[in-house]
Amino acid sequence: MKFLLVLFLLALPVMGSGQTIYKSLSSEKLGEEREIKIQLPRNYEKNSDRQYPIMVVLDGDYLFEPIAGNIDFYSYWDDAPEIIVVGINQNGSRKYDGYYDENNFLPAGDGAAFFEFLGMELLHFIDNNYRISDFRIVVGHNFTANFINYYLLKPTPVFDAYINLSPDFAPEMNNRIQSALQRTESPKWYYMATGSDDIPKLKNNILAFDEQLKNIENQNLIYHFDNFEDTNHYTLAARAIPAALHKMFKVYGPISQKDYDEILLQDSISSVQYLTEKYARINKLFGEKKKIRINDFMAVYNAIEKTKRWEEYEALAKLATEHYPETMLSTFFKARYEEETNNPKQAIKAYRNAYGKENIAFLNIDYMLEKAEKIQQDFGY
Repeated sequence: MKFLLVLFLLALPVMGSGQTIYKSLSSEKLGEEREIKIQLPRNYEKNSDRQYPIMVVLDGDYLFEPIAGNIDFYSYWDDAPEIIVVGINQNGSRKYDGYYDENNFLPAGDGAAFFEFLGMELLHFIDNNYRISDFRIVVGHNFTANFINYYLLKPTPVFDAYINLSPDFAPEMNNRIQSALQRTESPKWYYMATGSDDIPKLKNNILAFDEQLKNIENQNLIYHFDNFEDTNHYTLAARAIPAALHKMFKVYGPISQKDYDEILLQDSISSVQYLTEKYARINKLFGEKKKIRINDFMAVYNAIEKTKRWEEYEALAKLATEHYPETMLSTFFKARYEEETNNPKQAIKAYRNAYGKENIAFLNIDYMLEKAEKIQQDFGY
């Protein structure tokens, strides 16, 4: 009952606000039509020039709604980018779609046709009709979790991230995946999950495979694994889906308390450099030129105040000018720099330059003028 309630709650954003499109896609490869579901981001029509990552969901007849609901929820709170979610209904066909040859264990017959349908026809249709960025995710469960890995074995994989929910791997697949991830020269994100009450044969293989994958040394691989307590082959999806998204998009989210404590307050890296690199990585991974959040500026500001690395205010002021040019954020950082590097007259001037600028965060004109007046009184100007 709790599992059903979770799924219902996760689907609420989709039912309430999501732009869900239902289509019947004709396939030459399959010789038939396939039902697909497409959830567009809430602001898709408003952002006419923006491109979005795509998440392809196999077993879309039961996985689409919980995944689409989670995506909508995470992106609403700015903990994940807005994503176009595409689900493929496989009710009655998943066994044939995932068929592989008994000798080489690679897609054959209906499985080969479905492989080409997904990689060529479906993605081609989405590319031609929607604004897709280069970051592509694929999700599968059981048989289909095995199937999604065939794309990873190609010389140039069409997907960048793989979410494997209790995969039922074909023979040789473990070693093939390991080899592909060891040699990848482009960033790949790989997630796998099982549960304490998962099908024993699958769980044992997954646990053994985790031992293989966690020993891979390749900076291009980001690997995460979960073994959930009190979950079976089906209920683990309700926990694995949000866990996978949380881990995948950790870099996208705001600076956390953990990041603040363990990175920004340390001497090993400039806090401004960390902020710059964080957003550069978001742009590179997800194709989104994201504006630096005010809260992230404030996190770096607080770190500078704590560590007293006053020289960092110069670079922070330049960033603020780039992202919030109409506000007094940049003038404040510039003023703090001058104030703490023994340039009181320049600090007074910088604080007074807030005239005509927009309020932002805790900054307003009264606060800025009070700061200028305090310095003037202290130095007797």
